[in-house]
Amino acid sequence: MGHKFRYLCQVEARHLLWLIGTVFSVVFVVQYFELPYGDVLSSLFSAGNIPAPGKTSLPSSDSLSKLGTMGNMTTAQGLNSSDVHAMHGIDSNAETMEGNNEGPKNDFASVMNGALDKSFGSDEDNKNVTVEKVNNSRNRSALKNASKHESSLFLENITADSNSSLGKIQEDDMALPSQRSERSGVGLISPLPALPQIISSSNTTSLTNLDPHPITLPPERSSVEEDAAHTLNKDEKAETSQNDLTLSNRSSISVPAVKTRPELPAVTTISEMNDLLLQSRASSRSMKPRWSSAVDKELLYAKSQIENAPIIKNDPGLHASLYRNVSVFKRSYELMENTLKVYIYREGERPVFHQPPIKGIYASEGWFMKLMQANKKFITKNGRKAHLFYLPFSSLMLEVALYVPDSHSRKNLEQYLKNYLDMIRAKYPFWNRTGGADHFLVACHDWAASETLQLMANSIRALCNSDIREGFKLGKDVSLPETNVRIPQNPLRQLGGKPPSQRRILAFFAGSMHGYVRPILLKYWENKDPDMKIYGIMPKAKKGKMNYIQHMKSSKYCICAKGYEVNSPRVVEAIFYECVPVIISDNFVPPFFQVLNWESFAVFILEKDIPNLKSILLSIPEKSYLEMQMRVKQVQQHFLWHAKPVKYDLFHMILHSVWYNRVLQIRVRPKQLLG
Repeated sequence: MGHKFRYLCQVEARHLLWLIGTVFSVVFVVQYFELPYGDVLSSLFSAGNIPAPGKTSLPSSDSLSKLGTMGNMTTAQGLNSSDVHAMHGIDSNAETMEGNNEGPKNDFASVMNGALDKSFGSDEDNKNVTVEKVNNSRNRSALKNASKHESSLFLENITADSNSSLGKIQEDDMALPSQRSERSGVGLISPLPALPQIISSSNTTSLTNLDPHPITLPPERSSVEEDAAHTLNKDEKAETSQNDLTLSNRSSISVPAVKTRPELPAVTTISEMNDLLLQSRASSRSMKPRWSSAVDKELLYAKSQIENAPIIKNDPGLHASLYRNVSVFKRSYELMENTLKVYIYREGERPVFHQPPIKGIYASEGWFMKLMQANKKFITKNGRKAHLFYLPFSSLMLEVALYVPDSHSRKNLEQYLKNYLDMIRAKYPFWNRTGGADHFLVACHDWAASETLQLMANSIRALCNSDIREGFKLGKDVSLPETNVRIPQNPLRQLGGKPPSQRRILAFFAGSMHGYVRPILLKYWENKDPDMKIYGIMPKAKKGKMNYIQHMKSSKYCICAKGYEVNSPRVVEAIFYECVPVIISDNFVPPFFQVLNWESFAVFILEKDIPNLKSILLSIPEKSYLEMQMRVKQVQQHFLWHAKPVKYDLFHMILHSVWYNRVLQIRVRPKQLLG
């Protein structure tokens, strides 16, 4: 009897194990085909539930309203520094811009002289500006670490799909740097803190800027590279990583481990960028929507129309040589005009949100925001009908309002943006549906690239600082033109230049010695050749002498040498004054790179080839120069601001670039198309 009982137990145990295995296999297969993102294993063992379509696992807006406010915020008031120097002035006629407009890229006068007004501001061009230089390490190691997580998106990730609560997350306190501790705590998402009061333009205030990057040189260095090494500040070389922008304790959503992307070469040439752009098109990385929407079908239709655009032979407004594919560009632009709807979030306090400067070298973000918010054609108040979602913050005003002088840290700036995104995710379903892939920002300040690298990694970032070595993604991000708007009431003043036959100067450059490239440029060419007008800071032009603008209008080639960062307003200035741009900035992605054929109207010279600058320019046949100069005049329409936007102008080109990248990156599930 006992033997028979043991035999029956063994049989039943085998049957039970077989049954359990069968059930587990069926569940695994079903979830593999049905769960979003294919996150099978985590969903099997998760104690949470996957949010239903249209819902989010984040706290509701009602729960947010019950939370307390954040800690003390730091203010830009009362900034002090012993290292202050006076910048050049600008006369009321804007005739004496002596090439110093790029400055330390923190022109407080340009922010406060009418830039914060609701109107186009006042024309106060006679005021001198003081700036405060703060030695600040660029925290390269932290940025490199951040780039390794660029695909983790800091958004609704795999962990968020399977966890039912986001409250038990580590979060930093928004306290003063001296009070901030690196402890991890448990708590809900904090609401967006109130901004500190911004000091008025009547007070004497100085802003901060960063020193140039330290650069890594190869073992065998050329003479140019040796010069670059000697221009680095010793204090920068000794800077440690203690101020790195670590984000490990400040994310309200855990980030899964991802494979690091392969290291790019030290220099990515313009031809290599062309190849990288094609590769990015072939392998779209956009996150699949978590649930279907009618806008997905509209975007897919637009994508098919763009990819099968009818061939255009002659178009009086578009010259084929300026574009990668003029037929594709025209069809995409037409679809944007007829289809695109943009939702602008109303949340966010001024002046960081909704009220950016429209004067100075950061004016691109301000002009776009002003014209976008006033637009009636593309704006929708129904987020469910929107193809794109605009995050209306000013990267410049973020720095003005929150950066702590001498802190060597931008943690509080990033924390402020993170709180804003947490609020958006909790209040609306839109970010959560696509992981932010249909959201975009337009930011021109140098720091914007690093501040948004993780927080908005999956979003479309229109950045002036479009450095391919610092996380700029070809095919997703947009290279934003840096435009120096001197007179907001008349941004087209002094447009144009002399005809080619009257351009007696071979090459021209003038500007402050920011970064390591410009000192090398002056070492080889300042006062070395009468055909090469290469200067540092130009003194105010005396009577009978040419000023900065007149030099640009009278030169064949205008040198656009990088400063602290890869971007420079001289690129657009050269086009504005119909001078062929000569871009000396390794790894710089030129504006609207995804649609424009830059090599047809600009010259690209590697930094190491500065000693050969004149011979390279002289090697260009006169016929080729004349063709490039004509194309500069033809492409000019894409780089102009208008009080009321016109077709193909700068406002429309920025919006089109965001639309174009979104359409070509769209990914949906087959079952969503059938639903």
